[in-house]
Amino acid sequence: MSASSKLPPFDPADPLGIDDSLTPEDLAIRDTVRVWAADRVLPHVAGWYEKGELPEIRELARELGGIGALGMSLTGYGCAGASAVQYGLACLELEAADSGIRSLVSVQGSLAMYAIHRFGSEEQKRRWLPRMAAGEVIGCFGLTEPDHGSDPAGLRTYAKRDGTDWVLSGRKMWITNGSVAGVAVVWARTDDGIRGFVVPTDTPGFSAPEIKHKWSLRASVTSELVLDGVRLPADAVLPEVTGLRGPLSCLSHARYGIVWGAMGAARSCFETAVEYARTREQFGRPIGGFQLTQAKLADMAVELHKGILLAHHLGRRMDAGRLRPEQVSFGKLNNVREAIEICRTARTVLGANGISLEYPVMRHATNLESVLTYEGTVEMHQLVLGKALTGLDAFR
Repeated sequence: MSASSKLPPFDPADPLGIDDSLTPEDLAIRDTVRVWAADRVLPHVAGWYEKGELPEIRELARELGGIGALGMSLTGYGCAGASAVQYGLACLELEAADSGIRSLVSVQGSLAMYAIHRFGSEEQKRRWLPRMAAGEVIGCFGLTEPDHGSDPAGLRTYAKRDGTDWVLSGRKMWITNGSVAGVAVVWARTDDGIRGFVVPTDTPGFSAPEIKHKWSLRASVTSELVLDGVRLPADAVLPEVTGLRGPLSCLSHARYGIVWGAMGAARSCFETAVEYARTREQFGRPIGGFQLTQAKLADMAVELHKGILLAHHLGRRMDAGRLRPEQVSFGKLNNVREAIEICRTARTVLGANGISLEYPVMRHATNLESVLTYEGTVEMHQLVLGKALTGLDAFR
């Protein structure tokens, strides 16, 4: 018997055999999220996207909490305590449905909950994390400002002391979950440096007008945060961090989820293109039988599964406590950029049908235009890697 006869059959859905490295628990978590997304998101998301709304966001949040997807890589306080790889698999499945859903989960778990879990007091953790893990309270994360995105060190939101209280004033922009959040983690300048504050959104002076007229992430709630003399008690500040290290470490955790999520959008577009190529006939036969179409599909498959393999590698490093921020930049830069190219190529396979919301391709492509620049633009991640490679700082 030849050695090749003992090999497992080639799996077009997993050409590199990456699933062989997953545990039964990994697969169960992935399948749970995939089934939930297929049942609760896919039948409705084209309509949500077309209308520019996410009408069931609170119900969806509670359901996501019910399957353990909120703050799932955190431990204690009602969180699932899942591995980094398991969290990544969940992000991939969520974004395969829609980037807006993955963004909801990322901001809730990797930004708002992560900040409280890592830098908060015990009282803050006990007050907020169990309800956020259950999806009973939605959180948001206020760092980006109208005039300060890639340069968060220049933020203008200010917190000043007034007796034992803090008084916050300023504006934040492009805040996912903002107008539906029950709690906001807001970063502000103080006399002692940049600090994080846990802000209940019913505090007088806090408002979150929703941002309209978006052509990307339309099935997602995006808001401005306005802080007009928001008075908070002394214990509202996150006690365990001062300076940009706080918000940047949260962003690194969220970017890790994007490394996986982008491949979910790419997978959805690739699978759509393959199925379409098998059934769409021109010149008397399926277009999947033409060499140029097969070349497109082959190139898409190579970049898709290279990206998934990269995400797995970074996940293993995170689980081992060895993942560096520069490596997260590597993954975010590569995977989002390649995911957009896969979506665009899929659009060409579908021809005119590629722009229709009857198919997911254009929706994913426009969503990824936001993912490309949020939580670090292409240029910023290039400069992070450039500095790591040369030892020379090109930021200033």
